[in-house]
Amino acid sequence: MAFALPPELVALIDKPWLLAIVLAAGAAMGIAVERVTEGQKRAERRAYWAGRKAGGRGPFTAVEGTAARRMLDAAEQLRCVMEAEFSPRALLNRPEAAVFDALDKAVAARGGCWQVMAQVSLGEFLSSPDPQAYAAINAKRVDFALMDPQARVRHAIEYQGTGHHLPGSAAAARDAVKKEALRKAGIGYHEVVAGHTTPAELRRLVERLVVGE
Repeated sequence: MAFALPPELVALIDKPWLLAIVLAAGAAMGIAVERVTEGQKRAERRAYWAGRKAGGRGPFTAVEGTAARRMLDAAEQLRCVMEAEFSPRALLNRPEAAVFDALDKAVAARGGCWQVMAQVSLGEFLSSPDPQAYAAINAKRVDFALMDPQARVRHAIEYQGTGHHLPGSAAAARDAVKKEALRKAGIGYHEVVAGHTTPAELRRLVERLVVGE
């Protein structure tokens, strides 16, 4: 028994240009649906990471700290990074770079093996048996650190810019946390105030701190 094509399909076959229009419209609709779906997925991922920053647990069911949870987190982070744009930027602003240059020259003039490092996370050179206390300082940074020949940070130097202690700023509270952690670890804390510390004063500070090494 012969199979009869629907009249609408016969009309499309007889008019190739009409068939091309229909196919193009279908393809456009498919692309639009795919974009909407991908946009929804991106929104969900952004909401997930916003929730994590705010202290939420996110949609994962894996227990925190397990290998499965770490793999899920890493996969989600990779997707976010692949979809984003990145560009390099300076590690230090101009005043901070000037302070770093003066410190570096002063340390080099001492002739030892000390080094100056910039923007160092406290979690890289401090440890604590208290997980909550360590989490409180882990991501906080010092502007500059003086490291001895044994790769131990011995002194932290903070650059206090002109807007560091403006009303409403949380800088004082952050500084208090850093100062206390450094004090307990036996690491010196020193401040360099914008507009009040000259290169000669920085040199004298380094001469006082970098001794007998």
